[in-house]
Amino acid sequence: MGNIVSRYFDRLRGSGEAAITLPPMDGALRPNNRIEEAALVATVEAPDNLVSHEGRVLFSSGAGLRALGPDGQIEDLAAASSPISFLASHVSGALAMGLEEGRIDIKGGAHNGKSFTALGQTQIMAPSAAVFADADTLLICLASQRNVLANWKHDLMTFGTSGSVWSLDLGSGEARCLAKGLAFPSGIVLGAGDALFVSESWRHRVLRLTPDGKSTPVLDELPGYPSRLVAGPGNETWMCVFAPRTQLIEFVLREKEYRERMIAEIEPEYWIAPSLHYPSSYLEPMQGGGLKQLGELKPWAPSRSIGLVVRLDAEAQPVESLHSRADGRRHGVTSCLADEAGLLIASKGGNAILRAEQ
Repeated sequence: MGNIVSRYFDRLRGSGEAAITLPPMDGALRPNNRIEEAALVATVEAPDNLVSHEGRVLFSSGAGLRALGPDGQIEDLAAASSPISFLASHVSGALAMGLEEGRIDIKGGAHNGKSFTALGQTQIMAPSAAVFADADTLLICLASQRNVLANWKHDLMTFGTSGSVWSLDLGSGEARCLAKGLAFPSGIVLGAGDALFVSESWRHRVLRLTPDGKSTPVLDELPGYPSRLVAGPGNETWMCVFAPRTQLIEFVLREKEYRERMIAEIEPEYWIAPSLHYPSSYLEPMQGGGLKQLGELKPWAPSRSIGLVVRLDAEAQPVESLHSRADGRRHGVTSCLADEAGLLIASKGGNAILRAEQ
C-alpha cells in the first residue's frame, strides 16, 4: 500500500520514478570524440556481434555471417534464415548463433548441428545475447516474450518487462531460468568467481546475478541504454550503450495518451524514441531549427542517437569511455571487441567497423 501511495505522490510532484531529470555524462563518462576519430577498418551495412573465434574476427550483418581480415577485407561465411541477433564463441570451437526468428544454432564443438527453439516450456522469441559458461553450458538473454527484437522500440514504449536469463545444457537440452521479469536484458558476461553481469536496457542498469537467483544492481541510473557486455583483459568489461536517454523521451514515456497515439498512428522510425543513427529524414522528430542554427548543431540540441562504449572494472564501475557525440555519424554502437591492437567497435547505425586506441 505504501508503494502505491508513494508512486501516486511521485507522479503528482514529478519526483522519484516520475522525475525526468537525467544523470549527467561526467567523470568516466565525460564526452569526447574517440569513436568519431577512430580509424575506419571497414564499411559494411549494420555490422553487429563482433566475436573472436578460432583466431578470426567474426561479425554479423543482417542475416550474413562474415569474417573480418587483418587489412579490413570482408569474407562472407554463411547466410542465416533470419537476421543474426547474437554470436558467442568458446575455445572448444563451438559457435552459438541466435536468430531473430526465435532459434539458437550451435556450429562446431561437441554439440555441432544442434538447434533450439524453446528453453523448457518457454518459446525463444527475442534472443539478444549469450555467453558460454563452459563447453556444454550456454547462458542466454531473451530480451522479451512480447516483442521480437526488430520491435525493440515497441517494447520500450510499452514498458516491456518480460525479459529473462537462462542457463542451457547443450547436451541434454535442459534449461533453467536464472532471472525473469527483466526490462530488455541485452548483454551478458562472466565476471570474476561466480559473478554473472547482465545489462537491463530499459532500466538503465547492470545487474549481478548469483547462482541462487538473486539479482543486485551494481551500476544504476546510466545516462543511456546499455546493451552488449564484452569481456576485456583481466576482469574488465566493455559495455556498449546504443542510444542516449533524453528528457524529451523520458517525458513521452510518462504521457500515456500521447504515447499510445504515437504508437498507433506513426511509423516507429519517426517516433520520439531512441535511434541507432543520426537523423537522415525530414520526417524524423526535432528537425530544422530545433537542432540547428545557421547550419551549426546547437550544443543543447537533444539527440536521439550517439556512439558510446564504456570500460568497466571488475566491480562493473566505469573507468573510461569512448564517444561519438550528437554531431558525429558513428552512432548506434551495439558491439565491440578488445584485442592486442586496440578496440574494435561496430557502429551499427553508422555502417562502420572502427578501431580505437586503448
